Amino acid sequence: MPESAGVRGVKSAARTVALLELLADRGDRPSRLDELAEELSVPRSSMYQLLQTLVDCGWVRSDTTGSLYGIGIRALLTGTSYLDSDRYVRMVRPYLDEASDTLGETIHMARLDGSNVVYLATRESHEYPRTLSRVGRRIPAHAGALGKALLAERPDDGLPLPAEPLAALTENTHTGRATLLADLAAVRDRGYSVDREETVPGIAGFGFALRYDTPATDAISCSVPVARLTEEHEARIVAVMRETRTKIETLLSPASGAPDWR
Repeated sequence: MPESAGVRGVKSAARTVALLELLADRGDRPSRLDELAEELSVPRSSMYQLLQTLVDCGWVRSDTTGSLYGIGIRALLTGTSYLDSDRYVRMVRPYLDEASDTLGETIHMARLDGSNVVYLATRESHEYPRTLSRVGRRIPAHAGALGKALLAERPDDGLPLPAEPLAALTENTHTGRATLLADLAAVRDRGYSVDREETVPGIAGFGFALRYDTPATDAISCSVPVARLTEEHEARIVAVMRETRTKIETLLSPASGAPDWR
């Protein structure tokens, strides 16, 4: 049971959060009562009562037979409220539009969340099919440009990484700490990260940490199909994204009186 500032966590609340996170992670794969009870080590009767309560409240949905469960619409409403209330996301969005229009590529904003990054905003290119970069998507921080840009802002001995081997999304993903640390050293030297088909096959990415917080928790990136990536285009992407980062950091200096969210 987690504790914060000496306050013991509430078991029922922790169980509810764990259930919602499990359903969210499963996405479009519906779950059965027995599966959920086993996964969370909760008695079947307790899990049934919890599910019914959450169904009644709209946080969980069930099929017409009442035997399959998935995340409910209230989760979407809460997630939307999070994005709408975040001043950084609101103010960065126009710059994502500008960079996407200039480059003709897909631009992302993401935030570090433990050992993962979560997409907060995306501006898709009209030049090629959509990738898996939807808002709310969570990917391992070690596996792409956004995460590596943020990991490089932290000392090697303080990186929020799971145990080795690190999860591989493609054959190019770092699965060992040593190769990842070498990559992060290169990120610090050049000032941005490079992802060459480490997250999605056929897609390269260039990530830039936004240093309006220390250490940075947000980053932006540009994704481009490797088939479109010439040396000249890569140089232009880096130049435009560096300029975009400068504009954002200049605009988003810490605001007096604004909440310091953790």
